[in-house]
Amino acid sequence: MKKTRKKGYQVYLKQIEALSKVANLITSGLYLEELLRLIVQVTAEIMSSKISSLMLLAPDGKELVVRATQSISEEYNKKPNIRLGEGIAGKVACDNKAVCVEDVKADPRYLSRDIAKKEGLCSLASVPLAVKGRVIGVLNCYTSKKHKFTKHELDLLAALANQAAIAIENAELDLRAKCAEEALTTRKLIERAKDILSQEANILPSEAYRLIQKQSMDKRKTMREVAEAIILARDIRK
Repeated sequence: MKKTRKKGYQVYLKQIEALSKVANLITSGLYLEELLRLIVQVTAEIMSSKISSLMLLAPDGKELVVRATQSISEEYNKKPNIRLGEGIAGKVACDNKAVCVEDVKADPRYLSRDIAKKEGLCSLASVPLAVKGRVIGVLNCYTSKKHKFTKHELDLLAALANQAAIAIENAELDLRAKCAEEALTTRKLIERAKDILSQEANILPSEAYRLIQKQSMDKRKTMREVAEAIILARDIRK
């Protein structure tokens, strides 16, 4: 009896640790791809699953794309995208509601039954990744044997998914902010280089801009790189 209690307590501690790990990812500042890999690794470990995978909605919001999995199966990792509302994952994302399947190989809703047979996948728990009610993807957990997911397991998976969704949303917002900042910096550099060329060559700013474009194409460099070279050359001459 004591051993059973001790084991149950250890499992509880392991689950708390897993939730803490995923919660800490919210402010981790990790790149998105690394963040997604950590989420599926933690999920696979805590759920003792054969495969855990994370699918995110494509930019057009019409398809789910496998973005991370701890599986080494190349065939599974290259699964085709799933349209929203189709298949198990597509249904989960569309309805924002978890779905459990006892055997995906026998369920006609599952779209990759051939891969499931080849990889030995059986039961599936699929839960939505949502931020403030807006679904951004799906977290999948597969077992190799028939398994009836308990309410506690589904609650744990949902908690992991909720924390993961916030972490992913933050990472994407950070990425968009960095891209916007980079774009602004690039525009400023090109404007400065354009003014330098315009003054030094006594040409119109529009002509200077076209010269930078031409140099970019001829040298196979970005316009930012060409602009930085023009500015550096001007600074050296000073």
